[in-house]
Amino acid sequence: MLPRSVDAVVIGSGPNGLVSAITLADAGWDVLVLEAADTFGGAVRSTEDGGWISDRFSSNYPLGVASPVLRALELEKFGLKWAHAPLPLVHLLDSDGAAAAIHPDPEDTAKSIGAEHPGDGDAWVRLYQQYVSIREPLLKALLTTWPPIGPGVKLARKLGSAGELLRFARFMAMPMHRMGQELFDGRQGPAIIAGNSLHADAPLSGAVSGTMGWLLAMLAQDVGFPVVAGGSSAFSGAMVRRAERAGALLVPGTPVTGLEVSAGRVTAVRTASGETVLVERAVVADTSAPVLYGELLPQALIPGGLRRDLDDRFEWDYPTVKLNFRLNGPIPWLAPEARSAGVVHLGGTADDLVHLSADLDTGRVPSQPFLLIGQTTKSDPTRSPDGTEAVWAYAHLPRGIADDASAEKLAGRMERAIERFAPGFGDLVIDRDLQRPSTLESGNAALGLGAVGGGTMQLHQQLIFRPTIGLGSARTFVDGLYLGSSAIHPGGGVHGACGHLAARTALRDASLLGPLTRKLPTATLRHLQR
Repeated sequence: MLPRSVDAVVIGSGPNGLVSAITLADAGWDVLVLEAADTFGGAVRSTEDGGWISDRFSSNYPLGVASPVLRALELEKFGLKWAHAPLPLVHLLDSDGAAAAIHPDPEDTAKSIGAEHPGDGDAWVRLYQQYVSIREPLLKALLTTWPPIGPGVKLARKLGSAGELLRFARFMAMPMHRMGQELFDGRQGPAIIAGNSLHADAPLSGAVSGTMGWLLAMLAQDVGFPVVAGGSSAFSGAMVRRAERAGALLVPGTPVTGLEVSAGRVTAVRTASGETVLVERAVVADTSAPVLYGELLPQALIPGGLRRDLDDRFEWDYPTVKLNFRLNGPIPWLAPEARSAGVVHLGGTADDLVHLSADLDTGRVPSQPFLLIGQTTKSDPTRSPDGTEAVWAYAHLPRGIADDASAEKLAGRMERAIERFAPGFGDLVIDRDLQRPSTLESGNAALGLGAVGGGTMQLHQQLIFRPTIGLGSARTFVDGLYLGSSAIHPGGGVHGACGHLAARTALRDASLLGPLTRKLPTATLRHLQR
């Protein structure tokens, strides 16, 4: 039996939903988390089978380590342990063994990136030093507030002059390809930026793609690309224990099927079992935007402009195809550095990846896909029996191509690509498990069409355009209802920022000043979306 009435209901127990629940419960609210699946964690889940541990969705968490939101929760006190490989990241340039590596020591990274052009190593050190000088206000601006006025002011002060501020703004807007050309002369540096850019889905010749690659490359140098000791479910487990310590009630196996709205305000949630829970203060939806607006809210209430935007303009990120391998030994990479890396990029030079990006954006299944490969046993030896390796690899299909046959075709190309860079790989495969886009979506409804980022990360669907034209905040046109998933700013990634922003907005709106702080934004939002 569910409670008859609570202060707040959080729909979904992904990392954003759990952060929302913790934040609201810490503030003294009576919080109920309803999760459709039988286990908590959303896309932060793993399975164990006969000594093999497989991260089913997300796996490496540089943002999880660096996020001010998650750091503030002190999850290590609740059992979270990070595990690191000897090398965070290696990018394979071609099948003759050429590679670029990010080492724990930036000076060692500089030697790798400067192998062809020594000046590129010096450029890497300067780039990293500049990042370190602005790291704290930058991450706070990106992840803790919206709009980021306070941290933005501190970031501007760190940068110094108005000229430096403008130069940084230009840098953040740059396409990856241009950024790599300006920063480096050789192949290694641009390839590192390009590979990290492809963790998201912005075209590599498009605006802001450079920022994504630069930030992830800097995080790899700063905190590494760790996995969670014991599997991703241990991450979710720590968050669940933290939420329960705060007083939240978490209930699995309870899909929410609808929201009740009266006089423009959310008043209750309905579950698949027919129960209704009254809501006194807020509902935070850790769901995709199409699920919230297309399934949970009464359709007669959806503003016409919002409906048209979601039907005609909302864009998912690329469909994902993921292979999980059990190997009877380590992958025999031709590049020695890759043999000790937690993450391997397989895809070639920056120029090669620009061509691949164009294929994805013009509807062509890449003949030579870019692979993001996680060698999880390198980071965490508990992931597989002694002498074996647990490895996953994922690649993308173009938008609009998410059928099972295309996924099978891409999977075959992925395996052949690994064999090309590591002859003898196929002989090591004990078995392989293919997660198609349809598999990912059936495992987590928020991963529409196998997209893992909650919607494209391109500029036209970021900030005040995320998930559609609006204010860029967690508010919806319904009072007391907040979208707290990667569908809102700052988007995809396991950083907890979206859930944090949703909960903070709900707390502010429920405060004594709430009638003043929410009236104008909500009215503006309704006007924009009508």
